[in-house]
Amino acid sequence: MTITTVGLDADDTLWHNETIFRLSQKRFVDLLADHADEPVMMGRLAEVERRNLRLYGYGVKGFTLSMLETAMELCDGAPPPHIIREILAAGREMLAHPVETLPGVDEVLAELSEKYRLVLITKGDLMDQERKLAASGLGELFAAVEIVSEKDRSTYDRVFARHGTGAAEAVMAGNSMKSDVLPALEAGAFACHIPYHITWAHELADAPEGHPRYVSLSRIGELPDWIAAIDR
Repeated sequence: MTITTVGLDADDTLWHNETIFRLSQKRFVDLLADHADEPVMMGRLAEVERRNLRLYGYGVKGFTLSMLETAMELCDGAPPPHIIREILAAGREMLAHPVETLPGVDEVLAELSEKYRLVLITKGDLMDQERKLAASGLGELFAAVEIVSEKDRSTYDRVFARHGTGAAEAVMAGNSMKSDVLPALEAGAFACHIPYHITWAHELADAPEGHPRYVSLSRIGELPDWIAAIDR
């Protein structure tokens, strides 16, 4: 078996992302504290987010719209103007937030890029993901970048055929079991789960324990040795 292509997720695999969303959620809770208890508020926001994914997709802009919609529901359709202003400000600040790569990412990608074709495969808003990639300084290490609306089997079939030698000779690595691991395995690729310390509920799924092409690593620094072991 020869690995020719390595796919990598972006958010919470290469750089911090969910922590920024959690801070904005906390800000949202504080803003609406007089209108609902936190568990009710967070449950309603999660419900609105799930409902809106097919319309807005993933990313900060969709999240901001979902916060606005939730605020309207919790305030009987008429949230105070200062709440609207604060939610919009939170969205703008998220879009301008500095990019902080995770420990070891720069070194691992530099090492892998010498032996394999690296492809960034990420969901989210096109402009925001392009901004974060540019700010990370990692862009030149990737042979290709795919910003997609969803990650499913057909996505990995298409991406690894377009930028590599097919899924059978590819590895996908990321923090989401639902998006980075399970559909990549369905496509016939190897898949590596590298957990982040917090995970959005929408991305949770059971691990495919015992699958011969799956592994869970504690950090990205272990990825090159695992891929090398496949090659051997």
